[in-house]
Amino acid sequence: MGIRIKDLPLSAQAQAYAQLFARGLAIGLGDDMPKPAKYHSERDYRGKLKFASRREAARYDELMLLLGSGEIRNLKLQPQYTLQESYITTDGERVRAIRYIADYSYERRDMSSGSWALIIEDVKSPATRTQKYIIKKKLLRERFGIDISEV
Repeated sequence: MGIRIKDLPLSAQAQAYAQLFARGLAIGLGDDMPKPAKYHSERDYRGKLKFASRREAARYDELMLLLGSGEIRNLKLQPQYTLQESYITTDGERVRAIRYIADYSYERRDMSSGSWALIIEDVKSPATRTQKYIIKKKLLRERFGIDISEV
């Protein structure tokens, strides 16, 4: 009788599943097996910060350098924008608010006027540029007059 993966510590479980995925042996292990990332990205960490992908973490590193040099200010991670407030229909059904969560927002100095301009950034690949994202991008532009800068 062998060792069951469920009986291992969590860190060992993750390692065992990763090895099984790599070898193509993960089929039929059960529903408790962790699923691969939706867009096949690998999470990355910077201390206690968790990023959805390596590209997003690399962009964070670049922005931290710009922040340190004074080229940008007011860097925010995962800022939320409410595109439509929640409401209750005449039938009493509650409709949830529509929100857009960007990867980053910051202010960059406009060289021509010297004022600071708000920049909203999202790290995108062709796979993550979904129809839902495109609609939210249009709503953000219409409601707040803000364009999303895709990196």
